[in-house]
Amino acid sequence: MFDPTSRYFRVAEAQTTVNGRSVTYKQRRFLPQMENGRSSLTVKVLADDWPDLVAYRALGNPELFWQLGDANGVMDPFDLTSQPDRILTVPSPQGFQGVS
Repeated sequence: MFDPTSRYFRVAEAQTTVNGRSVTYKQRRFLPQMENGRSSLTVKVLADDWPDLVAYRALGNPELFWQLGDANGVMDPFDLTSQPDRILTVPSPQGFQGVS
């Protein structure tokens, strides 16, 4: 259902019954905790940047904007770029606890 690059790909599924029908859904996703010192890479937010543009510059893939959000404790992706000149942490491949 979700592409492997999606933030929801590894989120566990659950089931419930609604009006006699079984409904499968994704459980709630929480921001992962960054391990201290796991990433020394940063990227600077430029004027008029969008989350996908920053993700492309930093990670080479605009669809991975959510990883920048996770690394910087931001749920709303537009909060990443709301402040020009902000320095964002760029996640390393093993920068998150529990994520391979």
